[in-house]
Amino acid sequence: AGQTVLITREPGGTPDAEAIRALLTAGEAARWDPLAETLLHLAARRQHLARAIRPALERGEWVLCDRFYDSTRAYQGGGQGVTRDTIDRLHEPVLDGLHPALTILLDIPPEAGLARAEARGDAGRYERWPMARHAAIRAAFLAIAADEPGRCQVVDATQSIDAIAGTIWACTAARFPDLAA
Repeated sequence: AGQTVLITREPGGTPDAEAIRALLTAGEAARWDPLAETLLHLAARRQHLARAIRPALERGEWVLCDRFYDSTRAYQGGGQGVTRDTIDRLHEPVLDGLHPALTILLDIPPEAGLARAEARGDAGRYERWPMARHAAIRAAFLAIAADEPGRCQVVDATQSIDAIAGTIWACTAARFPDLAA
């Protein structure tokens, strides 16, 4: 649609944040204490914001980020029991007022999502967590979306790639009508 877009991911997106990602995604499933893991995600996020996202926004670019703070709320909160209040308070200085304009949640049952990760060779530490934890993470994501319907759009990720892409575009165009023009 004629926009310059930074496509990035979390944890990661900058060399320092990618180094933290390597710590988070490797090793045994129970490697990290839940709060320590939360703090590592926040450290990576702060570097990502300072070195990639904010500079892109200052240049007038759009930012498309695979995962952001809702993932911490769902994985470390819903999945590991760190309270939402703790996560949100810790995020205040990290985010420094920055919040996504639109969050698209690709919803899929955990069994199907884990099978996809395995098929693409992307099964790491998080994928080795117990199925009950993955179910809790999905429930946490859906609760976030229900709590913030103005920002969050849930997309059925069991559909074909083309159908998912079409739904994402429809959500984006509805939120940013100038794009569709």
